[in-house]
Amino acid sequence: MFGHLGFSYVGTAFMLMLLIPNLIWMKKQPQGYSAKGENRILSVLERMGEIFVTCCALLCADFNLKEWSVWSLWLVLAFVLMITYEIWWIRYFKSARKLADFYSSFLFVPVAGATLPVIAFFLLGIYGKVVWMLLASTILGIGHIGIHLQHRKEINA
Repeated sequence: MFGHLGFSYVGTAFMLMLLIPNLIWMKKQPQGYSAKGENRILSVLERMGEIFVTCCALLCADFNLKEWSVWSLWLVLAFVLMITYEIWWIRYFKSARKLADFYSSFLFVPVAGATLPVIAFFLLGIYGKVVWMLLASTILGIGHIGIHLQHRKEINA
């Protein structure tokens, strides 16, 4: 329920799917992007969530592949969401890279660049039955999605 300590190759794969496009984004940020004015509480929650999700993903062996069961569907769904996240990034990198592109919805998912990975990590927590990942991804979601919604509201004002 709280997770067995050990290396998770599945969690590592999810983290790579998260980090690689973000590293590319650092050189291809949207025109006019600034983190100034972000809600401090949301920023703290986002940072805490990032740290906790990373630790859980890498250090909870419960995310590694197991014998196929109904629980495996949670992993499949989480992986599908991460693939969708990668497709969202491809769409963003091919766009004009404006703020509206960065805070866009995708396949009816609002602020998809923030929402898709948060939900994927939450589902990974369900698959592994790791309460810490459920808590960590919830904290991350409040901060990360909240900040993205704040920015989207600002550009739509």
